[in-house]
Amino acid sequence: MSTQSTIEHRLNDLIEIARDGQSFYDEAAGKVKDPELSALFTRIAAVKTRIVAALSGSVAASGGKPAEHGTMVGSMQQFYGKVRAAFGDTNYGYVAELEESEDRLLAAFKDVLTDNDLPPTVRQEVQQLLPEVQECHNVMRTRKHAMKAA
Repeated sequence: MSTQSTIEHRLNDLIEIARDGQSFYDEAAGKVKDPELSALFTRIAAVKTRIVAALSGSVAASGGKPAEHGTMVGSMQQFYGKVRAAFGDTNYGYVAELEESEDRLLAAFKDVLTDNDLPPTVRQEVQQLLPEVQECHNVMRTRKHAMKAA
């Protein structure tokens, strides 16, 4: 696989997973009744939008075509979140599924950082986005555990 196609493949994976999160957060923000939780979801969706834009720029700069859609796994996770929220605590159902979405994105970012086939400049860009990914993950994990204990 050429360097350009490796960059395109790996970064498009991150774009698709971040896009899944963005879509899911946007939907959840409109479904929960708690205004503070809705605002949190909207804020995190905006983070996902920035990540998608930054990574899409890198794919395009390498000569590739940025991913335009999410993943099947993300669609299924979003569907499961809707079902879970419909039959239980809506707020907790969305938080729990969104936290799993954060797990998936964080793991994908960490995986890309260990890919020695990627140029250092690409890994550096991913590394620069990692703190935002980690922060969103931590916020949702903390929120999930707090809601579960309540």
